[in-house]
Amino acid sequence: MRANRRSWAHPLLVCYVYDRGDTAATRIGLVVGRRVGNAVARNRVKRLLREAARALHPRLRDGHDLVLIARPVVAPASLVQVARALGAVVERAHLLREPSVSRVPEVPGGAADVGEEL
Repeated sequence: MRANRRSWAHPLLVCYVYDRGDTAATRIGLVVGRRVGNAVARNRVKRLLREAARALHPRLRDGHDLVLIARPVVAPASLVQVARALGAVVERAHLLREPSVSRVPEVPGGAADVGEEL
């Protein structure tokens, strides 16, 4: 896989992408080395990466293999930070089915409905 790889880096993780050329669901693998910390820290990071990937997986284009490599600075990170890092890397890799919209979505009925009581 590494011979045909493309990679995108973030301070918290690195993402290697391989285009399989089929229509099967995208697969995600995790690598959390000993430099990240002891077994407790590594397992926590794996749980964070899995949860972030689980939330993002339905939005990923099919037919790719992703390998996420955790960097040592990810150990104290929160789920939100890991999810943002993964989202940024995947967006830069153009793996999302629909492009991300950076503006705030509009509230149906206009801004006047925001403070009204029901």
